[in-house]
Amino acid sequence: MAQASLIVSKLWPNFATVNADRNYQQLFNIHFPSYRQVMKYRFCRLLTVSVILSMTSISGRAVASEPSPANPDIDANPYFILTAEADSAIAKGDYDRAAARLIDAMAVEPDNPGNLLLKTNLGIVYSALDRDSLATATLSDVISRAPSMTVALVARGRIALKTRHDSLALADFSRAIKVDSLCTDARYFRGLMALYGGDRKMAEADLAVIGSLQPDRPRTLSALGALYSMTGREREAVKYLERLIEDDPAPEFYATLAGCYLTLEKLSDASRVIAEGLRLYPRDPELYYYRAWLNRERFRYDDAKADAKLAIKYGASPQKVNDLFKKK
Repeated sequence: MAQASLIVSKLWPNFATVNADRNYQQLFNIHFPSYRQVMKYRFCRLLTVSVILSMTSISGRAVASEPSPANPDIDANPYFILTAEADSAIAKGDYDRAAARLIDAMAVEPDNPGNLLLKTNLGIVYSALDRDSLATATLSDVISRAPSMTVALVARGRIALKTRHDSLALADFSRAIKVDSLCTDARYFRGLMALYGGDRKMAEADLAVIGSLQPDRPRTLSALGALYSMTGREREAVKYLERLIEDDPAPEFYATLAGCYLTLEKLSDASRVIAEGLRLYPRDPELYYYRAWLNRERFRYDDAKADAKLAIKYGASPQKVNDLFKKK
């Protein structure tokens, strides 16, 4: 439990302590090094593809319907052509072109109910271009027209996280969950915000939902690994983190897992994880930090101090590293 802040600060970089800087933007760094990649891979393509053959229901979900075989000219329909061009532009990271094509598509058929999804996508594309005020205004217009459209609520909440408007993000995620209690995106982000905000009850409830509905997704494994390591349940955390490094062998996950094993005094497991991590990431400061900790526990003080120097050399906090050698 004493090492929880060390474990979590690596799993979600720049979180120094649970109650310190609530920089929720760092939640996006779990699987993507930048928010723009989140926008590209998790928002835009999903929404644009779905809108080609979608209508919006009262709950805000997309209800797919196959094109009629009796309409052979569907491929020549400007609305679908422009939407497909927007999708292609998003896939290539050409967000300016994507925005233009989405606007053109909505202009061609201004009364098409699918425009609610297109406009949601437009708001997301604007944020990918760092035009976040315009993105928020665009999504707010969608929500004013379709208050129960969870995909727009979650998208606006994620932009609020990006721009550090934490209370607005929390409100949007909570509103989406009220509409659809099984909205996994909203549960995921609200659960992590609750975890770092100290609301353990909400965090447990939200992350339990994604654990039940999406048990094998990397983001679920990392979120539950963080939940359990932060709350002194390292034995539970390692189950998720071991699976996670098989799927996503990132250095922060190796370091987090090593920290859990050290807390549990499972030195052989910690040694295995650290060795594997350093083989892949020979300059990761946290892995050297944990190897210094491991060598200290094995009374190999010279090796521990050598690893401590390497940890500091590659960017670890000198104070944190030196604390390893203070008398308990």
